[in-house]
Amino acid sequence: MTPRERWLAVLHHRQPDRIPMDYRATPEATAKLLAHLGVPSLAAAFERLHIDPIVDVGPRYVGPALPPDRDVFGIGYEDTDYGTGHYRNAVVHPLAGFSSVAEVEANYRWPRPDWYDFSGIPAQVKGREDMVVRGGGSEPFATYKWMRGVEQAYVDLYEHPDMVHYCLDHLYGLCEEITRRCYEAIPGRILWTWVAEDLGTQQGLLVSLAQIEEFFIPHMKRMADIVHEHSGFVFHHSDGAVRANLPNMITKVGIDVLDPVQWRCAGMEREGLVRDFGARLAFHGGMDNQQTLPFGSVADVRREVEENLRLLGAHNAYILGPCHNIQSVSPPENVVAMYDAGYELGWR
Repeated sequence: MTPRERWLAVLHHRQPDRIPMDYRATPEATAKLLAHLGVPSLAAAFERLHIDPIVDVGPRYVGPALPPDRDVFGIGYEDTDYGTGHYRNAVVHPLAGFSSVAEVEANYRWPRPDWYDFSGIPAQVKGREDMVVRGGGSEPFATYKWMRGVEQAYVDLYEHPDMVHYCLDHLYGLCEEITRRCYEAIPGRILWTWVAEDLGTQQGLLVSLAQIEEFFIPHMKRMADIVHEHSGFVFHHSDGAVRANLPNMITKVGIDVLDPVQWRCAGMEREGLVRDFGARLAFHGGMDNQQTLPFGSVADVRREVEENLRLLGAHNAYILGPCHNIQSVSPPENVVAMYDAGYELGWR
């Protein structure tokens, strides 16, 4: 099977030739992996490790010029050194000084879909017809948190719900229109789209079910409808212990895939997820990125691959990969062991 055919089989809960495999990592972890393998590029590493390539498609920004270290929303960033790498953190929050919707309306300019040029998207997939194509997507509350400041954004859910509703209407509206135009630019080519919000901690939900249903579910449903109208698949990303929200995501939103399956979190045991949701969901990720990959042995990694194939792959609906970005603390030997075991054990 081609990578596209392999992923399509799993997304339809049909048996593929072998388990599909995905990759995500920090730049520092990727550099360590390339050095370990002795290959010049990520494409060469994918070929060596039998990882299915993903082609990300999207528009080109053509809107008003952006100041240095600012994004289209006015959020300002700086690099944070955490010892073994760098992250870009938000340090300027453009809506932090406002206390009402009226103030935002009077003083803030929202980005518009016409600030993006979609004409180059067909060229992004030319010659890559056999690969997995991803496009569009949404995670607006993550943006809202950096526009308001993280702590204030969560306070807003209680003290300024009108602000949250107003801003999410704009943020989701932009995501919806960009996603729709991406699909329209290459009909039938985009395979899947993120509909994401990080809603879990290690122990439970980060916000209440009532808040999820009020602030997020209606917007996520509209995003999912756009994806499904164009024959795409909805990948729902949320870190952490989100089991309590899965019935919402399945019945009220219509997600197709759960990512990243942090099975060590409370309530996220693989057996229970497969028993209760496996007939309706595919699973993406599942390799523990907090203990097994960074601190386990090669034997531990291989054992977890085998468990995931047996448990999460029970309904022919599992894409093997890490639970979020592989970090530079993870030995490249463990990363190689994960994909080698997946390729060795994942044939049907």
